[in-house]
Amino acid sequence: MDIQQITAAFQEVFSTEETPRAFFAPGRINLIGEHTDYNGGHVFPASISFGTYAASRKRKDKVFRFYSMNFPEIGIIECHLDDLSFRSSDSWANYPKGMIKYVLEDGFSITAGADIIYYGNIPNGAGLSSSASIEMATGVLLDSLFQLNMDRIRMIEIGQMVENHYIGVNSGIMDQFAIGMGKQDHAILLDCQSLNYSYAPFKLDGYVVMIINTNKRRELAGSKYNERRTECERALSDLQNILSIESLGELTEEQFEQHKHHIQNETDRKRAKHAVYENRRTLKALDSLQAADLEQFGRLMNESHASLQKDYQVTGKELDTIVEAAWDQPGVLGARMTGAGFGGCAIALVPDHDIESFQEKVNQLYRSKVGYDATFYPARISDGAKELPNE
Repeated sequence: MDIQQITAAFQEVFSTEETPRAFFAPGRINLIGEHTDYNGGHVFPASISFGTYAASRKRKDKVFRFYSMNFPEIGIIECHLDDLSFRSSDSWANYPKGMIKYVLEDGFSITAGADIIYYGNIPNGAGLSSSASIEMATGVLLDSLFQLNMDRIRMIEIGQMVENHYIGVNSGIMDQFAIGMGKQDHAILLDCQSLNYSYAPFKLDGYVVMIINTNKRRELAGSKYNERRTECERALSDLQNILSIESLGELTEEQFEQHKHHIQNETDRKRAKHAVYENRRTLKALDSLQAADLEQFGRLMNESHASLQKDYQVTGKELDTIVEAAWDQPGVLGARMTGAGFGGCAIALVPDHDIESFQEKVNQLYRSKVGYDATFYPARISDGAKELPNE
């Protein structure tokens, strides 16, 4: 699907000959640093070449009309600028509606409605952050159409607010940040507590980042995500009785080991251990990339998966089968689940001369244990959300 096809679909759906303006927001992978974002730790994401396209034009009235090429059977979903309340019947369109609502509430002026068509090539339910991609595509679209001159970090924060308060998913800021601030051939080291960030060159000579979709759908709002967050908050609360800290991300491994007995519940203790150790792994991963030590980076990925499996318990049969099969392949430097878990995707650093063999062997093992195929695609690291040139 290219932008010309999306433009043609826009003209057909909305019965116009006008050429709409076009926007793109990527999906994201997280290279390492999982479930650390809401624990005040570091994450290490990168935006990828798969994502959400949006094409739009302003209207003269105050009606917004949304159409998704991914869900043509739903048809056009309409709302009025004066009523942007959440409606479950509005399905996927609640993500752009939430952005419009919170951009307005933030004091920006949106004086008219718009027709918007969306097309996403992120696998649905894969955990590569299709919802944040829709939010940020809508954000850059509103910013540009209505000349809002919105600060990009503020747009990212509004996207997180949509997830937390409008949709009701208690997620951190990593997804919107990676998608809003992505940079080609770079990963972002982000401190989720302060929002300090830096870019790290991510050029893998002789290797590719292979995204492997388990094809087990995961619905984040219905998963145990919120439960994990609560467990970490309880652990933090126990530690705050004796330590002056605001987040688990402030602790070193040594400090955690010294004080972990103050966490009363054993399950909470395991969750906190993952948050602390994973945060430190993320900082070490940056060091290893800057030193061009891919082997060490791969080892840290492996350790991350083991911690997510044993201490955080968010992997499950499908992800464990994929990752363990990847570990067994010659030349693979590392593999781990990426995203919230409970299905979704894994990533692996695979020799680029071995891609076909890797896919064949891993899929064979996966199918024999799980009963259906995985899907493989090598990722390119792309720019963040932006307007596309009119071609």
